[in-house]
Amino acid sequence: MYFRYSYLLKLKLSYPITYIKGISVQRATLLYSELGIKTCNDLLNFFPFRYIDKTTFYSIKELQPNSSEVQIVGKITSVKSVAQKRGTRLVAKFQDATGTMELVWFRGQKWIKDSLKINQPYVVFGKLNHYNGSFSMPHPEMELVTEYKKKLQTKMQPVYPSTEKLTNSGVSNKLVRTYIQNLLQQFYDKIQETLSNEIIEDFKFISKRDALLNAHFPKSQENLAKAQNRLKFEELFFIQLQLLRRKLINKTKIKGFVFQNVGANFNDFYSNRLPFDLTNAQKRVLKEIRKDVASGAHMNRLLQGDVGSGKTIVALLAMLLAIDNGFQATIMAPTEILATQHYLAIFELLETMDLNIDLLTGSVKTKKRKEIHQNLEDGTLDILIGTHALLEDKVQFKNLGIAIIDEQHRFGVAQRSKLWKKNTIVPHILVMTATPIPRTLAMSVYGDLDISIIDELPPGRKEVKTVHRFDSNRLSVFKFMKDEIKKGRQVYIVYPLIQESEVMDYKDLMDGYESVSREFPTPKYQISIVHGQMKPADKEYEMQRFVKGETQIMVATTVIEVGVNVPNASVMIIESSERFGLSQLHQLRGRVGRGADQSYCILLSSFKLSAEAKTRLKTMVETSDGFKIAEVDLKLRGPGNLMGTQQSGILNLKIADVVKDTKILVDARNTAISLLQEDSNLSKSQNDLINKAYLELSKTSKIWSNIS
Repeated sequence: MYFRYSYLLKLKLSYPITYIKGISVQRATLLYSELGIKTCNDLLNFFPFRYIDKTTFYSIKELQPNSSEVQIVGKITSVKSVAQKRGTRLVAKFQDATGTMELVWFRGQKWIKDSLKINQPYVVFGKLNHYNGSFSMPHPEMELVTEYKKKLQTKMQPVYPSTEKLTNSGVSNKLVRTYIQNLLQQFYDKIQETLSNEIIEDFKFISKRDALLNAHFPKSQENLAKAQNRLKFEELFFIQLQLLRRKLINKTKIKGFVFQNVGANFNDFYSNRLPFDLTNAQKRVLKEIRKDVASGAHMNRLLQGDVGSGKTIVALLAMLLAIDNGFQATIMAPTEILATQHYLAIFELLETMDLNIDLLTGSVKTKKRKEIHQNLEDGTLDILIGTHALLEDKVQFKNLGIAIIDEQHRFGVAQRSKLWKKNTIVPHILVMTATPIPRTLAMSVYGDLDISIIDELPPGRKEVKTVHRFDSNRLSVFKFMKDEIKKGRQVYIVYPLIQESEVMDYKDLMDGYESVSREFPTPKYQISIVHGQMKPADKEYEMQRFVKGETQIMVATTVIEVGVNVPNASVMIIESSERFGLSQLHQLRGRVGRGADQSYCILLSSFKLSAEAKTRLKTMVETSDGFKIAEVDLKLRGPGNLMGTQQSGILNLKIADVVKDTKILVDARNTAISLLQEDSNLSKSQNDLINKAYLELSKTSKIWSNIS
């Protein structure tokens, strides 16, 4: 045993957890598969999600029937097995100077019975049961007082995240606590500082080792708060440092194509063919893009704009800049509907100009596909718009100058990177999203991108009036639809499902279509139906009927969330609206309000609404500001869910929370900015500790590949 302990003293935190006493290879494999804990450092940074207050020791006489979790010191005087309806239970008589109670076990009885020591003082902790005037404690946590005194004492006991598999395999909270306690005792003196003295003094932080000790075993709430503040700052600081350094590298080391000329295509379109005057926000964003592409550095810009704010026109002008400088341009969209919508809109805008534009999606036939490939390679194709089909190896550009990714959160990281690996020099990147991202999230996920925001709608657009109605108001909603159709308007009705769910009782598409058909019979009314399981050709046929005004009502699923632009459609009815997320509701509402007429969004729901659903519907009625909606969504859903699995990788934070810890995030980012302004390479001696920690983190962090 002595030799094992001597060997442990030489270990590093980067070593596997099998070097910790009690962790077998089998148990280490389980901890890794269930919790992602592989090294001693992983375990040290596996933080509790709550704490049990153990500030008080009770005597048995003081116990109350409504007591929950209590801690008592006493002795076991006898142990016996008691028969019950099914099997037996193990019962120990436990007493202190003031009275007696029972400790009870239903599982693991033989092992427990053999391990119990009679007439020796124990510290027991657990939930109380009260029956017929007597107290009992099922499956208590127990420790001999002699062992209890040897350990790190804390008045607040940590509770760690776990899984059913871990619990069933005997890896209890107590066991995890013991592992971390042993780890801290062995490694406390070896824990290295990771922040500079200047930062520690500026923010009055406690040391790294004390922060880790108090995050796991705090002596008080005050100590816990200090520990968490220090560790949250550090986690967010190093994320910001990586993002900002990445941005610095993009600006200084990655060369970009220089779009020096503002030529004939750009000037002709801007002066003679713009369908409307640009808003001040669009002009500002265009200026930012022009400055980027003329600088010689690589552009990596996020363009945020609410639904209908005019991002496509800005993207088109950026592509015309590329063409004027002898380059090709591409737009990649997540769905065939959206790609087709972009193609039709851009084709119409550029129809009278001498430019070659094409569309590449999964449903393009082989002959046409080969033609596109050829035109792309010989440079006769100026703009290619498409879906994931653009990522195929056969798709090779002659000289791609700018790549525009629309609704980019729907693409995986690997998919996006494929697009800009199609050139020896990385093309300029413009990432577009109509899902406004709260500032805190943008700083965390897109900290290495320059961010442009279009925050005003084109002139003449009226705000969509939004109301919430219950199912019982359906007849009055139908009457309103008829009144709008009489005025020559069109209506969307959106359902959350295609087929009826046995679990959730809400409207499905086919039932809805039948009831709408009864209320709006042919030949007076015509109805389109569109959903994701239709063949592309059938879907397009139905879409076009609605676009041309041949049908007055479109019954659809969320397939129309993006990519449908019908200025004459003035009413959006969302069935079972309580089942939709806020960003989806906002996107769906954006399908109307595209013409000059007043538009309406009606949110239909059942009377049974959760508190969260009420908040979502209330938010939709009160505001049409996408950024305010995104803030509420972030609070309701959390950052990982908001961004979707594709983007949540870097938000798997160990202790910080970008929603709750906004102030710490801002402090961390500002500190990182100041540091890099003074020492961009982290080469100054006062930043040695930061640089060492930064390099270590860079080896294991996936942040590099998770950013656009």
